[in-house]
Amino acid sequence: MNAQSSLFDVPRWLIFLLATGAGLSVASIYYAQPLLPLMGQDLQLTINGMGLVPTLTQAGYALGILFLLPLGDRHDRRTLILLKSGALALLLLACSVTTQLNTLLVVSLLIGMAATMAQDIVPAAAILAPEGKQGKTVGTVMTGLLLGILLSRTISGFVGAAFGWRVMFQLAAASIAFIGVVMWFVLPRFAIHSTLSYPALMKSMAHLWMRYPALRRAALAQGFLSVAFSAFWSTLAVMLLDRFHMGSAVAGTFGIAGAAGALAAPLAGSLADKVGAARVTQLGAMLVTAAFALMFVMPLLPTEAQLAVIAISAIGFDLGLQSSLVAHQNLVYGLEPQARGRLNALLFTMVFIGMAAGSALGSKVYSMAGWPGVVMLATIAGGIALAIRLVSLPRSQVQNRTLS
Repeated sequence: MNAQSSLFDVPRWLIFLLATGAGLSVASIYYAQPLLPLMGQDLQLTINGMGLVPTLTQAGYALGILFLLPLGDRHDRRTLILLKSGALALLLLACSVTTQLNTLLVVSLLIGMAATMAQDIVPAAAILAPEGKQGKTVGTVMTGLLLGILLSRTISGFVGAAFGWRVMFQLAAASIAFIGVVMWFVLPRFAIHSTLSYPALMKSMAHLWMRYPALRRAALAQGFLSVAFSAFWSTLAVMLLDRFHMGSAVAGTFGIAGAAGALAAPLAGSLADKVGAARVTQLGAMLVTAAFALMFVMPLLPTEAQLAVIAISAIGFDLGLQSSLVAHQNLVYGLEPQARGRLNALLFTMVFIGMAAGSALGSKVYSMAGWPGVVMLATIAGGIALAIRLVSLPRSQVQNRTLS
């Protein structure tokens, strides 16, 4: 069966399956973070050695986005999903039995690359979605992806504490193997949109970037929103310990609050289908900016109220970020449907750059100006994203404006 034959008959369970697959695969790059102390104790790692594990995993994910996602335009996405799920399951299993740092680091890098299976699933959902419902469908799948990011640390922390870090990776391997096999049996074949060689495919990404102002605006705006998101989450646990003497488990609880905001993101997809993706990106950026600005009132409040403000802000900016991302993907996929893989790679490369910059800047600003400095950084980054979405394009680009 070809994907185009099912455009008007996509059962809800299939969209749920894609959302689950996206969430489980992207979660693979975050499982290690709360387990690092356990891994370090077991493998006798230094602090620097432990820090290299999540760094290389994130680096692998970035490399996979840039160099593997474009393959979705010249190969059947169903096949790519199967190959990546098999590789990811084996790598997670290998991680669970490793006994040396060098092996762990190589496997961590490869886990990040294989975890880009999540970014093959999202364009597949857009292709399968019926006309006029792409936003809602992509929003549902992206909710699964964001829930994977937000809840992975909480789940791995509990499993690791109860059964050990190796068991967590073994369970992760089993979940990926299962979801990969199921998707292989239920997904249709996807049409191949390009016959370009791999070098030509990579070269064409530069042309796509230059050709579409709408792509550049989407990538830059989402990149700045990612700076705000990453700055908050990379410093939250440290702030809670310094200011409230609370442990990492409490930080994980705020991740659950953020996940509650992400659950509303399919509504943003439906809204994008009705009023246009551009309006949703503006509303999303506005919500992110307002949610971070709300935390400026924290010094005026008692302790319990300050924690409530953090939770409310987490819900708000996660909803705004996810809504903007869904709308940006909807926008970008419509620019050139036969180049969805490359367009998605360009968008998420900028998202990753924003995440990395937010983590680095957030830590630096926190050491210099404390939590108010981080809140200021996140608010400014959200404001820049909003400005990018509100600025008018020149008349010569009015056609692209209708898309952006």
